[in-house]
Amino acid sequence: MAAEERRRVAVLGAGLIGVDLAGKIARSAKLELALVAGRSRYSLGLRRAAEMGHPATAGGIRAVVQSGPFDVVFDATNADSHAEHWAALRPTGTTLIDLTPTGLGTATVPGVTGHRSATHRHLHLVSCGGQASIPVLHAIAQRCTPTYIEVVSTGASASAGPATRLNLDQYIATTSAAIRTFTGTRDVKVLVNISPARPAPPFRVAMTVLADTIRPAPVRTSIAAAADAVRAYAPGFKVTSLAVDPGRIQVAVEVTPSGRHLPSHAGSVDIINAAAVLLAGQSAAASRGRQSRP
Repeated sequence: MAAEERRRVAVLGAGLIGVDLAGKIARSAKLELALVAGRSRYSLGLRRAAEMGHPATAGGIRAVVQSGPFDVVFDATNADSHAEHWAALRPTGTTLIDLTPTGLGTATVPGVTGHRSATHRHLHLVSCGGQASIPVLHAIAQRCTPTYIEVVSTGASASAGPATRLNLDQYIATTSAAIRTFTGTRDVKVLVNISPARPAPPFRVAMTVLADTIRPAPVRTSIAAAADAVRAYAPGFKVTSLAVDPGRIQVAVEVTPSGRHLPSHAGSVDIINAAAVLLAGQSAAASRGRQSRP
């Protein structure tokens, strides 16, 4: 793709998610990273972004608005700030991809929604646990009618920054709501474990699904297809255990970062950022399609 066709994007937030996102964007053939904006000039993340050769500022959302317009802005800050960011960016025509668990905008899980969300301008990626679990749960719900779903996400303490810890209530609420939306199941429970274990454990999500009528072979086939769809953009995603019994399905997945820039325990960061970059590329293609129509 020619350089002039790449979409101009900005990352809002300079924590672990924002810095890894900047690296992934820099490797994209469809996106041009024009700004990384944090809120503290003492931020290690901003320093790292500058060392990587990206324009970096401590001006936050104000700097993004002043430096725009951008084709896409990624919000990698915290849930409490996101509504303000959307209010500031909405008049500019920018597509805003929300990596915080606010639940605002159109819920998007590339492994389920595909390209269908690319025409929307305000998108939210649910949560890292949602990105890992919803493709599998949606696949199961196509083969049976779940009456209860339980999802337990376990991540390393080292991969959970201050914003993640502050937003745990929103994480649980938003992930639960998205699971209900994508599976049609009313009774949903979401739990989160932040593990201080050493060595740091990989990112794991364990799911339990109760249903009255379960056909094991179709369920297994659908789960395998869902895992393949996620691996197309997050190669470190894998199903580590699966048990299909009368009335109950238990499945666990694990995500390991596919590149060398994240520690092995940071699969939660890898999967949501991989989804965000894929979605931005799809949004760029959709935008070009709209512009080419008479």
